[in-house]
Amino acid sequence: MRGIVQEVIRSAIVPVAGWGTRMLPATKSQPKEMLTVARKPIVQYVAEELVRNGIEQILFITSRNKTAIENHFDTDPELARLLDSANRRELARELLFEQLHTKFFYTRQRVQRGLGDAILCSENFAGEQPFVVALGDSILGLHAESKAVARMVELFEAKHATCVVAVEQVPAEETSHYGIVQIADGDAGYYRVVRLVEKPPAGLAPSNLAIAGRYVFSPLIFDMIRRVKPDDRGEIQLTDAIQATCEEGKRVLAVCLPSNEKRYDIGNFPSYFETFVEFALADPEYGPEFRKVVERLLAAGVRKSEDKSHKAEVSG
Repeated sequence: MRGIVQEVIRSAIVPVAGWGTRMLPATKSQPKEMLTVARKPIVQYVAEELVRNGIEQILFITSRNKTAIENHFDTDPELARLLDSANRRELARELLFEQLHTKFFYTRQRVQRGLGDAILCSENFAGEQPFVVALGDSILGLHAESKAVARMVELFEAKHATCVVAVEQVPAEETSHYGIVQIADGDAGYYRVVRLVEKPPAGLAPSNLAIAGRYVFSPLIFDMIRRVKPDDRGEIQLTDAIQATCEEGKRVLAVCLPSNEKRYDIGNFPSYFETFVEFALADPEYGPEFRKVVERLLAAGVRKSEDKSHKAEVSG
């Protein structure tokens, strides 16, 4: 059994190996994480958030057909020279993310066997040090301007925790889409987790607190994942490994996200559309004009609906 090593946390794991089937056909030939939200791919927001929170090296857990993610974070000297020769400095500035102060690493989950199995692929990278996990299809805060990970790391170190998870309140009828936690006592914005359930049916969830795609783990989690039996779909669930950690009496804590750092879960088209529009409206350069377009389209839709209603009344 591993011990708990308390060190300054500078490493993060970003799982991006999933199929993205709920976003077909958009994800047939490109990773879901590379879909754009306003001006940037989803995974770029995630990486920039982690860097803002003090992360210095990021391991992406990839799979087949995910090379676009690796290409995106590589430098492209030829493109830079092209923009420079064309005196397109404003476009060249859009590539400054290539200079993020972090190192990128990649490894593959050869068979998609769930999130727990994906995390297990990072064991050699993490070694005996604690680390952050950030889901590659979830953005925290508008334009990823969230410091939740830094707060979670601080709590993890201050309380000598084994695991810290970010949680958010969701409607009771939506608990079947998330991992749900049951909490006990808490203090100053955090709670002790006593139970976790993966996607419980509506009405059977222990609470409405959903895991919000960010975790801090001791390396003990790898041993716990190895104990987990596959579910009915053959997947190793990370929530089951965290539940086993709770059952062993280890300290598992939850931090609730504030309203201004809500999770944007890009897991289906309705949430993707909503996120895209919200981010686009908040764009400092294009947002004001885009807002006029949206308002004009909405007004036209209202008029069309009223015309249809009027014609129906006349014909009736």
